Amino acid sequence: MHLKVTAAVKTPHRIEGYAIVSEDGMLANAAGVMPDSLKFEADQIFFERGLDGVDVVVHGRHSHENQRRSDLRKRLILTRRVAAIASDPNNNNALFWNPTGASLDQALAVLGVPDASLGVIGGTDVFGMFLDRYDFFYLTRAPGVQLPGGRPVFPGVPEQTPEDLLASHGLKGGSPHPLDRKNGVAVVKWHRDNGK
Repeated sequence: MHLKVTAAVKTPHRIEGYAIVSEDGMLANAAGVMPDSLKFEADQIFFERGLDGVDVVVHGRHSHENQRRSDLRKRLILTRRVAAIASDPNNNNALFWNPTGASLDQALAVLGVPDASLGVIGGTDVFGMFLDRYDFFYLTRAPGVQLPGGRPVFPGVPEQTPEDLLASHGLKGGSPHPLDRKNGVAVVKWHRDNGK
């Protein structure tokens, strides 16, 4: 079922990105699967708390947070399989969205939350699409993990590091915040230098 697209009045008031990556900037292996080597309980808790603080989760068809509250969250699922915007027959809180057929404002209006804050959770093209719009990006590194030939967090990785790409799009990194001292896992909050 396709839904009518109507114009939205506002743009999202906050866009945040969340990713954990290997040392070579990958968020999944060559098969597109997030390996256990990138899964840490402390990072999962941080990730879940972050998503609890946004209105809408944004991701591609193959990404999902798989948490206990996942099905309660409103979400936009990016896909080329619809012309613009369509309902998800399996989830009343979700819409399929093709950015080439409808704007983000239109998709949020159809979802019923035109001024929503967004939590972007991947994959590669979805993360890349918002590089010029993130207010914050929380980048966690998994030390000692290499995923050669894997799926990069952003288009342009590994030729550039994720940090270099964030900086080249106007974000500044803060100090690493330890999430799991035993395993050396830390997150860096990147923010847009616009007073936010």
